[in-house]
Amino acid sequence: MTKKKHWTKRVWGFWQQQTATLAAAIAFYTCLPVPSSWTLAFRGIARLAPVIGLMIGGMLGLLDSGLQLLGMPVLTKSVLVILAGIALTGGLHLDGAMDTADGLATPDPKRRLEVMSDSLTGAFGAMAAIAIILLKTAALHDIQTHRWLALMAVAGWGRWGQLVAIICYPYLKPTGKGAIHKESNLSARDLIPGLLLLLSLSGFLLILDSDRWLMSAGMAFGGSAIAVLTGAWFNYKLGGHTGDTYGAVVEWTEALLLCLLAGIFPK
Repeated sequence: MTKKKHWTKRVWGFWQQQTATLAAAIAFYTCLPVPSSWTLAFRGIARLAPVIGLMIGGMLGLLDSGLQLLGMPVLTKSVLVILAGIALTGGLHLDGAMDTADGLATPDPKRRLEVMSDSLTGAFGAMAAIAIILLKTAALHDIQTHRWLALMAVAGWGRWGQLVAIICYPYLKPTGKGAIHKESNLSARDLIPGLLLLLSLSGFLLILDSDRWLMSAGMAFGGSAIAVLTGAWFNYKLGGHTGDTYGAVVEWTEALLLCLLAGIFPK
């Protein structure tokens, strides 16, 4: 009986910890309200970033389906869904993409981090935001079926790419929002749960329609490749990552993957 109680206590403690981490991930990565009575454990929240991505994508998919039931034109619906995605995250990742663009536009590599830390948005940051929003909107407009699945895939792979960048590359600043991730002692094995979850999403598409193997492969191989290569490119340009580039990885992975899926999803 004592051993059973001890085992039950350990299982209960494990689930309490996971719930606290999930609540913290929701509070950190989104603008969704989290009750003040909830316990938040921010250490290791990056592990759950792909899950948060799937959750956000699912919410956007529900919004998209609801607007379709109301007879909303496809272009208007696509714009509203993309803007809703920005609102759900409070522009967290888009702001990082804008700061990263301003930093990379600086001719002097030694001043890039300084420019990225500036709260003022420059011309290149504004152009990056416009490009990302336009690419996402146009690509989503061109996807006529399984839109909810595409939204979940791009949001999930974008955040899995962020996790790859956190684990594989050095963090360039002693402080900042991204510093909490490097302090969590993440390892390559932390990539596996999110990877399997996202691959299962491609498998689910095959279950829905076995003829859509090209779309399923595009989501799986295209998503993973774009996520990895985007983080690698920013590391090549900066010699590491910051909280801003983590956001840039999310945004550019989402935009590029949506463009890929627009070409292979059924019209």
